[in-house]
Amino acid sequence: MQRYNILFLFLSIISAGITSAQVEPTLYRQTDKKELHQWVDSVYNSMSLDEKIGQLFMPIVEPNTTYKSRMAGYINNQKVGGLLFSKGSLASQAEITNYAQSISKTPLLIALDGEWGLSMRLSDAPKFPRNQLIGAIRDENILRLYGQEVARQCREMGIHINFAPSIDVHSNPRNPVIGTRSFGEDPATVAKLGIAYAKGLEEGGVMAVAKHFPGHGDTSDDSHKTLPTISHSADRLEKVELLPFREYIQAGLSGMMIGHLNVPALGTKGLPATLSPVIGVDLLHGGMGFDGLTFTDAMAMKGVSNQADMSVKALLAGNDIILGVVHQEREFESVKKAIGKGTIPETLLEEKVKKILSYKYILQAQS
Repeated sequence: MQRYNILFLFLSIISAGITSAQVEPTLYRQTDKKELHQWVDSVYNSMSLDEKIGQLFMPIVEPNTTYKSRMAGYINNQKVGGLLFSKGSLASQAEITNYAQSISKTPLLIALDGEWGLSMRLSDAPKFPRNQLIGAIRDENILRLYGQEVARQCREMGIHINFAPSIDVHSNPRNPVIGTRSFGEDPATVAKLGIAYAKGLEEGGVMAVAKHFPGHGDTSDDSHKTLPTISHSADRLEKVELLPFREYIQAGLSGMMIGHLNVPALGTKGLPATLSPVIGVDLLHGGMGFDGLTFTDAMAMKGVSNQADMSVKALLAGNDIILGVVHQEREFESVKKAIGKGTIPETLLEEKVKKILSYKYILQAQS
């Protein structure tokens, strides 16, 4: 029955007009490929193995009395490729970003959770309403302009990636974690408004990252605390949860975050979607044609943190960047060991690192 459900889902996707052809993100398509490939090849060929592995990790940093030493350790020892800042003020964010970039050999991708702008994480940033209220506007042009303004503020702060929009369909009023983060309960409206906001971000030079694939809107549990299970049929998932993500991909947007979700109808078999190749490889990339940059949700969350070799599994499951592990050194060494044993093929490492470097060039992290 499970095999049937997965086959039915893929047939449903194809019948809806989606093939396995890869959809080239607009940011990538609009870039001069010759200059991009020259820069990427030059940087990649100069990297040590440790530096290549480091590109796959993005630790979370909060400003406190020890942040500089911890961040320097991530950059100097594990050679991380990016950082996510989750708290602080505009001034502290600027100080941390400048310091981090100054000590990193390879330009860092700087990310922020800004679903409703920088004020979601930075205390003194300009405040915008949450997505539920914005969803009542129903005007795509306003959402696009809103995205452009958030992007402008991000760029002024040295931020290249916004982990937004949340295009989860809020179909469960008892959902403890999505709620006002969603644009609403209608899949078509969520898709339309989320895409408009994301297009505004990317027109402003900031990567949009849709979340939480394959859809966190109808859960009764919080993936920060446990692994939620989505028990819907493949047919329901196709019509509701997956619809905004499918349209987001077809719109040519660049980033995707996979959530820590157990979705039996899609074949996860009790694993988080983050660690399930059937989700990240077969469905997202193969079935829906996503060809942008794929991020895990934060790996310190209880929905995934008890998994052994989580970073290795995440990379094999189609993720490009591993976000916020608890034990950075241990996970780095785990990936390095897997590469040495051939569990992670060197060709896969090269593919992921070159994709990450490509977006560093596109987002002007190197300038």
